[in-house]
Amino acid sequence: MPTAIVTGLPVPGSSLESDLRTLGFDVQVAAGAAEAETLVAATPAADRVALVDARFVGHLHTLRLGLTDPRFPLAAVPGAVTAQPAARQALTRALARETSASGGTALAVDSLADRIATALDVDVDGGAVHRPELGSLVAAVPADPQARNEARQSVAAVDDEAVRLKSAVKSRDGFFTTFFISPYSRYLARWCARRGLTPNQVTTASLLTALIAAGCAATGTRGGFVAAGALLIASFVLDCTDGQLARYALKYSTLGAWLDATFDRAKEYAYYAGLALGAARGGDDVWALALAAMILQSCRHVVDFSFNEANHDAAANTSPTAALSDRLDSVGWTVWVRRMIVLPIGERWALIAILTAATTPRVTFYVLLVGCALAAAYTTAGRVLRSVTRKARRTDRAARALADLADSGPLAEAVGRVAGRGLPGLAVPAVALLGGTAVVAGSALTGFGGYLPVLGALVYVVTSALAVARPLKGALDWLVPPIFRAAEYGTVLALAGKAGVNGALPAAFGLVAAVAYHHYDTVYRIRGDAGAPPAWLVRAVGGHEGRTLLIAVLAAVLTASQFKVALTVLAVAVAVLVLVESIRFWVSAGAPAVHDEGETA
Repeated sequence: MPTAIVTGLPVPGSSLESDLRTLGFDVQVAAGAAEAETLVAATPAADRVALVDARFVGHLHTLRLGLTDPRFPLAAVPGAVTAQPAARQALTRALARETSASGGTALAVDSLADRIATALDVDVDGGAVHRPELGSLVAAVPADPQARNEARQSVAAVDDEAVRLKSAVKSRDGFFTTFFISPYSRYLARWCARRGLTPNQVTTASLLTALIAAGCAATGTRGGFVAAGALLIASFVLDCTDGQLARYALKYSTLGAWLDATFDRAKEYAYYAGLALGAARGGDDVWALALAAMILQSCRHVVDFSFNEANHDAAANTSPTAALSDRLDSVGWTVWVRRMIVLPIGERWALIAILTAATTPRVTFYVLLVGCALAAAYTTAGRVLRSVTRKARRTDRAARALADLADSGPLAEAVGRVAGRGLPGLAVPAVALLGGTAVVAGSALTGFGGYLPVLGALVYVVTSALAVARPLKGALDWLVPPIFRAAEYGTVLALAGKAGVNGALPAAFGLVAAVAYHHYDTVYRIRGDAGAPPAWLVRAVGGHEGRTLLIAVLAAVLTASQFKVALTVLAVAVAVLVLVESIRFWVSAGAPAVHDEGETA
């Protein structure tokens, strides 16, 4: 149980101790710094510890934000500071210095908690102290009765439950989510919190609902399609609710990060498969469209991830394009138009649900592909313009993240060692694009069983190695990972389509889904500052260039039926390897305690 040490003399009429117990703290009282140091030392090392000034006046939700958020080892609000086990040593050092400076005497006029928080700010070994944005919430340590009365009046003037409920919703969201989902999903989140439900349980319910929706779509009947559309929207409501519940109750967890980060993709791509199965029941083969939709959406996400990582901490990070974007954000209606143009998850799922219920799977995929292609063109063009007009210096961290996102394997490493220093400037994405075009075009423009795809894959191995032979710090080097994704996935689609046997495209769908999971897992590890997947896993699954070459060789030496079996075996092998390692990591104690926000809903 976490321990809250209330420092100073009790204040008549204060509800502080009651509030702390409401938040789950074991409350103890210390008269001064020396006694507080003793109590901290006596608290089990695995417990969170908080120091709170007995004179504290503020909202319950202020204390919740400052003292219970699991994401931050150190956190503080005026009059209160907390340390999780990982930061207990820093707190102990700060208390020891305070005790030494004051001689262990009673508290000074100012707040011990605030002095300790200030000391922690300068303790470079302790890490940064998180101070949550309070907005209209109150946190104060009044020095006299008049100030206390004024602070209490300020507390009474603000409904902290309303603030808490409002803050459960993302500050930046899509049009559909903002106006059609969040107005009631936040209340569903509160209902879940009051009944003890966790974000992970809601996330799982969202996944199950989406899988049932995919099953309904797979029936191929009009009633099944209508039910699928309705259930897909219900799944999205729950998908919004889990994040809102995490923010409302501050229930962030390592497992929750993994579930929330991956289930959105699993739900959407499973639904694509359900639509393809339903179409097949009606005699229409749309597996190629389903796979193309998955590839396009995955590549869009990699563009987002790569651009953001490349500019995560870039210096001189300004450009005329960015300035224009900021000016447009000041015009209300343009904000919503621009958010809708990119077809975020809320708009996308609403579109899929409506088209599923009203049309056919083929029409649904056609509209989805056109919409996502336009959105991808809009966002990528804007980011290219920002990059070429921005005079930014990218860091080693950004280059490392892009190299991890590239997912290069042993072949690229070997060729890279021979290549030496690599390519200059804008030649990096250009050469990567050349190699990707060679392998995809060679696979798409020849009959099945030829060796042109193998030649294209060999060119791709060389060009991809050259592209990553030096740190990816160029203006457009963030384009390299999405080019690699498009090349690998596009090759699988082209060769499976050319095979022309029943089951080849579904097998290709499974393989791309397994590899895409590996790439998404890499992204979310980087977002959590946990690094990329282990090198042995990247080598075991071959790297993007190794898998691409292997698939091209298999298509050249096997019959179409044998190629289908090979794709299935490869899909299962990759899925088992990446899932086992991913599950091991995300349920381990070393995984980051975050609740991923994902793409804008």
